[in-house]
Amino acid sequence: MDIQIYQAFMKSPIGYWTCKTNENQVISIGFSKEQPLIENPGNKLSKEVISQLEAYFAKKLQKFDLPLHIESYSAFYQQVWGALLTVKYGQTSTYSSLAQKINNPKAVRAVGLANGRNPFPIVIPCHRIIGKDNSLTGYASGIDVKRWLLEHEGAIGKQASLFQL
Repeated sequence: MDIQIYQAFMKSPIGYWTCKTNENQVISIGFSKEQPLIENPGNKLSKEVISQLEAYFAKKLQKFDLPLHIESYSAFYQQVWGALLTVKYGQTSTYSSLAQKINNPKAVRAVGLANGRNPFPIVIPCHRIIGKDNSLTGYASGIDVKRWLLEHEGAIGKQASLFQL
């Protein structure tokens, strides 16, 4: 029996966010600067994902409540993502701090890899992880998107820029 995958997207101030769901769980959330082509309509859950993302961008939601499909990922990834969920809205943490939080202080690079492979950006807040020197290191959707999200949450001050997103 094939599992039906549903998709929906929303336009945010920085680009488009697409979610893929099945009947019961969120499979992934993705970012694109271009409007996605959606071939199959959303279901109740994908509409809920979009509703929560819209509330986040409207500054009406700081913590998501969605059933995420994480079972197919390694126990280590799940552990790192669980630690990411403890980094509150408006705060940042570091890769080394996350490694310590999961009782594996030497796994800083592996924590970074797990962070970068997070299939649920914003919902599992990988954008809140910065370098030890407070630099905005790596983000799958780009440093400009990471900066915008952290500014949006008040975790860092807005920077004057000659460029607009």
